[in-house]
Amino acid sequence: METSGGAARPLSNVSLAQRAHRIRRNALRMGEVQGQGYIAQALGVADVLAVAYFHALRYRPEEPYWEGRDRFLLSIGHYAIALYAALIEAGILPEEELETYGGDDSRLPMSGMASYTPGMEISGGSLGIGLGIAVGMCLGLRRKGSDRFVYNLMSDGELGEGPTWEAAMSAGHWKLGNLICLVDVNRMQADGPSPEVLNAEPLPAKWEAFGWHAQRVDGNDIDALVRAFDTARALDEPKPRVIICDTKMAKGVPFLEAREKSHFLRVEQHEWAKALAALDAGRQA
Repeated sequence: METSGGAARPLSNVSLAQRAHRIRRNALRMGEVQGQGYIAQALGVADVLAVAYFHALRYRPEEPYWEGRDRFLLSIGHYAIALYAALIEAGILPEEELETYGGDDSRLPMSGMASYTPGMEISGGSLGIGLGIAVGMCLGLRRKGSDRFVYNLMSDGELGEGPTWEAAMSAGHWKLGNLICLVDVNRMQADGPSPEVLNAEPLPAKWEAFGWHAQRVDGNDIDALVRAFDTARALDEPKPRVIICDTKMAKGVPFLEAREKSHFLRVEQHEWAKALAALDAGRQA
């Protein structure tokens, strides 16, 4: 059965928020297995992933490589824990596998690898490669006469990579209306705050100058994300689309949100239960 947005019929925004909450829980549970990782990014981008997988994407959970699927590319390979959390919630991966995260022979390595994980379309690693691959996929789908979309999730840190803008220029030139790029703007990277390392603003104007339709939204606002995804998919103009998503690192766990060095979090053993409790308390409130 073809799944559109992960459900037989559209989910309410309340239900999408519940999915995002469970994606965050999955990520925290995997983080506890290793005691560290890119947890803050996973918590921050969970709302984007919930809307992608349970509102927008067309896929079959039981058939991850179904030819008729929309493609979801994780350009930022170190965000793998976030995508695994969404793939578990979508039923593409079994929940019990989260206990194997990062272990020997696990299908869930700490960096995304297509050869290991069902639903992982590309192997990430070096930043800046995903959008170029997405352009190639879009051209291939166009040649096949397919109406499927290619979604590429990337980070604001990748905006400092030259290949990103080469791909953006190519997508505009080829008028790839089947390409939707999602940019997670959390303003943090390994070397410090992104605007201080290399300021990429003003983002919408730059993407528009390359021939893209650009939207900027609060990436932790389900309602705004649903509207943005719907607009991107329904656009009549033959041009690529980008949704710039401003997100908060470690969203939903206040004591982790407050940490200055959040790119790679090390969490004490006793803090994992505290983090889950804080996440659940915030959801109930």
